[in-house]
Amino acid sequence: MTLPIALTCGEPAGVGPELAVAARAALGDSLPLFWIGDPRHLPKGTAIAEIHDPTQAAAVSGDMLPVLSHRFATRSQPGQPAAANARGVIEVIERAVALVQAGKAGGVCTAPIHKKALKDGAGFAFPGHTEFLAHLAGVDRVVMMLASPLLRVVPVTIHIPLCDVPAALTADLLEDTLRITEAGLRRDFGIAAPRLAVAGLNPHAGEGGAMGREEIDLIRPVVAKLRAEGMAVTGPASADTMFHARARAGYDVAVCMYHDQALIPIKTLDFDGGVNVTLGLPFVRTSPDHGTAFDIAGQGIAKPDSLIAALKLAAEMAAARHR
Repeated sequence: MTLPIALTCGEPAGVGPELAVAARAALGDSLPLFWIGDPRHLPKGTAIAEIHDPTQAAAVSGDMLPVLSHRFATRSQPGQPAAANARGVIEVIERAVALVQAGKAGGVCTAPIHKKALKDGAGFAFPGHTEFLAHLAGVDRVVMMLASPLLRVVPVTIHIPLCDVPAALTADLLEDTLRITEAGLRRDFGIAAPRLAVAGLNPHAGEGGAMGREEIDLIRPVVAKLRAEGMAVTGPASADTMFHARARAGYDVAVCMYHDQALIPIKTLDFDGGVNVTLGLPFVRTSPDHGTAFDIAGQGIAKPDSLIAALKLAAEMAAARHR
């Protein structure tokens, strides 16, 4: 039996609720899913079918949104996060993870949260979704991947200032990132022999030490170690030559040293189709690659493309794990 994807509500004052409705309208019943949240936060007039167990989601007509109701403290106002609702947002994430861990959902797709609202309203102590999910799963290290049909990228360091990257970039971190990425491509994407291309940190990959020694002293030894074990990993390569079409055909994922080195190429190539994937979790997790968009929330103009892509990828990854 195909298990449905659990779609969390995210920040109810953002675009998450309206995108859930738009995604369901586009997908119909072609992809079993259910939304977890407070029905009061959905756009007025949304046709919903309240369910009490995820197994009921598949029987819901494609023109209705299956909803596993989770009561929040108060109604939401588009663009204006309410501190009182922060605890509900956190509880919905916890509930979705519990359901997938219990074998009642095939994976979790998370709508965007607003970290400041969660911190202010509920003392949320995590930098973001990814770290919280790792905590709930009981794992020490996970990897963030951005994926689209055109490109997959992994940043080794993520949300830190650029000036802090050289110190944060360690051999252990790079090796763990490469191992988790390779295992994730095998398990979640069904790629039997993943090809990993590793970017350098410095311009021209350091140009033999003339522009920095991180490639010589840190990146190259890790790549050589894993290649000796049989991993199909290459690099370090100059990042400015890694992302044209011919170069992309030679690898399955580009592993980059810092946030923008990874995210600028994929957002340039496929801004609306990129999906945030967390590798290294004991369950499937995807998310649309955008934020809460408070400035346009409630106006009905937010595009559901990234959420649709995230739901489809979650279902594909769940199927790959099952196989």
